Amino acid sequence: MKGGPADMPTRLLQYTLDLFQQAPAADAVAPKASGSESLVYQHPQADRQLRLGAVLVGYQFSRGKRRTIGFTVRPEGLAVRAPRSVSLAAVDAALREKADWILQKLAEAQTRQARQAAAAMVWRDGAELPYLGGVLRLHLFPESARSRIDVHLQVALDPIGTWQLHLRVPIAATEEQMESAARAWLMRQARAHFQQRLDYFAPLLQVRWTRLGLSNARTRWGSARTDGSIRLNWRLLHCSEALVDYVVVHELSHLRYMDHSPRFWDTLRSVVPDYAGLRKQLKDTTVPVW
Repeated sequence: MKGGPADMPTRLLQYTLDLFQQAPAADAVAPKASGSESLVYQHPQADRQLRLGAVLVGYQFSRGKRRTIGFTVRPEGLAVRAPRSVSLAAVDAALREKADWILQKLAEAQTRQARQAAAAMVWRDGAELPYLGGVLRLHLFPESARSRIDVHLQVALDPIGTWQLHLRVPIAATEEQMESAARAWLMRQARAHFQQRLDYFAPLLQVRWTRLGLSNARTRWGSARTDGSIRLNWRLLHCSEALVDYVVVHELSHLRYMDHSPRFWDTLRSVVPDYAGLRKQLKDTTVPVW
């Protein structure tokens, strides 16, 4: 419900106080020297900053219709939303109170970004991709007479569990064309593998799935709808088979309970007893960026 005229004096007073309490621009205050360079976390749209212990945190701040102060840590940094009636001093106090949690999440986000950068895919002969708990090694075969790219999996594994993915490509093939062909091949493999696992686990859970869709999301592994349709991230193919099965069973369990209630987790546990460990492992998993 929108505030009425009676709320206007309070809002105007708070906005006026904000103007006088605003911290300098995030790039105007340098970290204090203390023998070693201070750690800084800077949101690209930061409009406020606060030192939490030895760490300078520049964060994006906004006000909205809410009852409490909210903190969100994303790859780009910390965002803070506060009710219109809360002073900036109270926001800073809340940040200090949650400092340990905020700094932990910012460090985890930074670590994930570093892992993703290290996992960036470079399309060249001999490049490797994780594949269902093993390794998929690319082998490029340029052919002058070829006009299109053919992708073929060499099924036989070597002793360390490496598949060979052969790409027969035109001499002038670009990296983008090779990436597109490999992605199309992987998505076909993903659909076939996911369908097989859905068919295997659905009877165990006494549910029926109706349709499988593939997603390309960066942060979500799967979803389910009440009509029985399931969406799974094709990039799960870069994970171990155990993690794929966990996500498949997770989404099938939602066909019984469309929430994360104790009944849902009990259903999941009935088929995947070690789901808690797999859930944590999936959270810490970094797949190639391409």
